[in-house]
Amino acid sequence: MQPDAQGATTGPKSPLEWGQINFLQTTDTHGWLEGHIKEQNYGADWGDYVSFTKHMKKKAKKLGVDLLLIDTGDLHDGAGISDATSPNGVVSNAIWDNVDYDLLTIGNHELYVTEIAYETFSNFSKVYGDRYLTSNVQIKDPATGEFEYLGAKYRYFTTEQGLRIMSFGVLFDFTGNSNVSKVIPAKTLVQQSWFLDAVNFKKPIDLFVVIGHNPVRTNVTSSTFGTLFSTIRKLRPEVPIQAFGGHTHIRDFVVYDNKATGMESGRYCETLGWVAVSGIKSSTCKAKHNPKGVPNPTRKAVPPTPPKSTGTATVSAIILPTSTTPSTLRYARRYLDWNRLTFNYHAKGSQPYTSLDTSEGLTTTSEITAARAKLNLTDLYGCAPETYCQYCKPFLADGNLFGLLQTALSTVVVNETRKDIPRLIIINTGSVRFDLAKGPFTYDDSFIVSPFADAFQFIADVPYAQASKVIDILNAGAFQKKRELSVADFAFSPILADRDTCIDPPLTHSYEGKTRRSKAGGRLHLRQNTSPVPGYTTTDDFGTDGDDTVHSRIPNYKQPNDLQANASFPIDGSKPEKVDVVFLDFIASYVINALNTPDVGGAFSVKDVSYYMDKSFTTNSYLPAYAKIAWQANVPNCPVGAGIGS
Repeated sequence: MQPDAQGATTGPKSPLEWGQINFLQTTDTHGWLEGHIKEQNYGADWGDYVSFTKHMKKKAKKLGVDLLLIDTGDLHDGAGISDATSPNGVVSNAIWDNVDYDLLTIGNHELYVTEIAYETFSNFSKVYGDRYLTSNVQIKDPATGEFEYLGAKYRYFTTEQGLRIMSFGVLFDFTGNSNVSKVIPAKTLVQQSWFLDAVNFKKPIDLFVVIGHNPVRTNVTSSTFGTLFSTIRKLRPEVPIQAFGGHTHIRDFVVYDNKATGMESGRYCETLGWVAVSGIKSSTCKAKHNPKGVPNPTRKAVPPTPPKSTGTATVSAIILPTSTTPSTLRYARRYLDWNRLTFNYHAKGSQPYTSLDTSEGLTTTSEITAARAKLNLTDLYGCAPETYCQYCKPFLADGNLFGLLQTALSTVVVNETRKDIPRLIIINTGSVRFDLAKGPFTYDDSFIVSPFADAFQFIADVPYAQASKVIDILNAGAFQKKRELSVADFAFSPILADRDTCIDPPLTHSYEGKTRRSKAGGRLHLRQNTSPVPGYTTTDDFGTDGDDTVHSRIPNYKQPNDLQANASFPIDGSKPEKVDVVFLDFIASYVINALNTPDVGGAFSVKDVSYYMDKSFTTNSYLPAYAKIAWQANVPNCPVGAGIGS
């Protein structure tokens, strides 16, 4: 755990069930290797996870069963340790691969930018060899100019306990990749001869493990698991299938038929997914179906009617082929909170066990600390006086993040040559990626809240009678997606911090960097709390008991497409005759279209648009600029809150 991280106070409810084969899954980690520094539930770092996996592997061996480590992609774009380098991931990937994964696959965030795609191809994929599965992702080899698979197409292997597995790694039908890569649509993939040959492999298959940066719930629009499952099930009607997905950032567990289920393990190093399966028939597997001394899986896989979900996916019935014979399989699933209290609780019983920490884990933790210092991620802009969340409070209510951003935009988004001219400032709420917890607001937090680099443009001297109608039109219109990343999104502004963004791996473990903020030494003592704290309360196809730590529910309120801030309006409360309409370049076309609707009566075009401020001042810049002005109380010893929803 990082020196300035928070320790959890509420631990797991009960031991994990262990089966014949067991899985730990991560997904959508998005650079959160330091953990959630200001949140108690998720305060462990990647080093703690390294130690945990070492203990759990030993525990599996002691029990005489298999444990596989799975990851389903999106390794950066969300936190400074991955995003403050060029290209993204050159430092964080070297830390990330301290975990000895058995199967992993690529995410869409590895493919937006050519330089990142080649970093993944040339370096990261080579660490894992045939364990890195990219069944439908190819890249242009810079040496030959020919497209080849970025990783392995499939992996057929036998586990330590003798279970014979065929595995594929399939990205959803992503189209936002740079032109050096290709994503083969799932409907094309399942017709290719190599894929069909692998499904009908000449050697026995006891279990298919299908992983993908791909929603596991088949009625989610972007999911292609239905296509994959249908093809495999029609050809191999009785072979069990275990799926692991990602991309939608939710906790979810899906039952496809009586021999097939799927797990999705959240996001941002908040959740670690656990699946245990027993009853797989195999002539070569020597694993115990019900290992002694631990709870065992007991649930049958029974598809619900209609399907259930965590509430973030559209629910509708999708007819899939099913197994036609009774099943001996039994399942268990759990969603583990990412903290040392959780890891320590479940690691106990490994042989030998004296402490959660291992030498490999402590080294990884030191690497993270050194990288954060070297990249100046702890540089302090101010003390956030309270926690501001995207969804846990109504729009613009106290504690709602967009209320804070409205104030920040009014304060710092100003063209000095036009500062006395009233202005309406509009941003899309999708430009924000995460909540802001009470405590130090650092360079790292600027990436966490908004890693995007959208600049501010404007149309000058718009009649207020027209401009005032724009926000309602935008919020009544089509949903505006979060920004699709491009090369420009990684050119973060150097305007706010003195920092070295050219750190080259490998990291030196002995680095002793100084930051502008003092840190407490040593590890925090973990205090056990018997009352539920706010957090995940998940409903999936197995019900409502999947969360390893019992939480109280955090409310979720719908937020609009866009946010408007007003500035330099007459102090007497009167309405100005004309205003500057300021907006992000990402939504320029939406704003122009709104102004030109018949109800507004404008006649504007892109020729009327220019930059309101220097392009280097972006969505990644304005909150740090505001913190330097408004949040200087208690600097440098910022009090930290309990986290989101508290």
